[in-house]
Amino acid sequence: MSRMHRESHRASRAGWLRAAVLGANDGIISTASLVLGMASAASGKHAVLLAGVAGWIAGAMSMAAGEYVSVSSQSDTEHADLARERRELAEDPESEAKELAQIYVARGLTTELAHQVADQLMAHDALSAHARDELGISEFTAARPVQAALTSAATFSVGAAAPLLLVLVAPDSRLVPLVAVGSILCLILLGVASAKTGGAKVPKPALRVVLWGALAMALTAGIGLLAGKVV
Repeated sequence: MSRMHRESHRASRAGWLRAAVLGANDGIISTASLVLGMASAASGKHAVLLAGVAGWIAGAMSMAAGEYVSVSSQSDTEHADLARERRELAEDPESEAKELAQIYVARGLTTELAHQVADQLMAHDALSAHARDELGISEFTAARPVQAALTSAATFSVGAAAPLLLVLVAPDSRLVPLVAVGSILCLILLGVASAKTGGAKVPKPALRVVLWGALAMALTAGIGLLAGKVV
C-alpha cells in the first residue's frame, strides 16, 4: 500500500516569520541605538541601562499594538470579502461557478476541464474554493492579529535583551564599542536564522539586516555625541 506523500512548505511560516524577524530586528536595533546614543552623550551606566529598559518595554508594547492593529485591518478586509462571496454564492451560484471556471481557464486548463473542476470544488466547499482561488485567502495567508502581536512583542523582547546584557557586562570605558559590535553580531545571527527558516540564501538577508542596523546605530551614536558636547 502506497503512503500519502506529505510535504512541508515554508509558505506556512510566512505570517509568524515576518512578525518574528521584524520584532527581533527592531528590538536589537532600537535598543542598541538608544543605548549607544545615551552612552555617547557621556551618560552614566545607570542612566544608559534605565533608558534601555524603558525603550525595551515601550518598544515591545508598541510592536504588539502596531501588529495587532495592522493585521486586524487585514483580517477585517478578509472577513468582508468572505461575507460578500458567501452572499454571492447564495444568490447566484451558477455565475460564481462560471467565474471560478474562468480562473482555471486562465491558468491553463481547457474550458471543459475547468468547468468540471469548478463544479466539483464548489460541490465540496464552494466558499473555500472561491476564497483560495479568487480572493487569494488560505490557511497559510489568513491574518492572525493576536498571533502576530504576541510574536512581535516576544521577539522584540528577545532582541532587546542582547544590547541590555552587553551594557551590564561591559566596562564603562568600552561600553560603546562592545554594545555596537555585539549588536551587529546579533543582527548577523538574526539574518542567518531568518534566511535558514525561510529557505533563502544566507548572505543577502544577513547583509540587509546588518547594513540598516549599523546605519541606525551610527546615526544615533553620532547625535548622542553631538548632544553631549553641546550640553
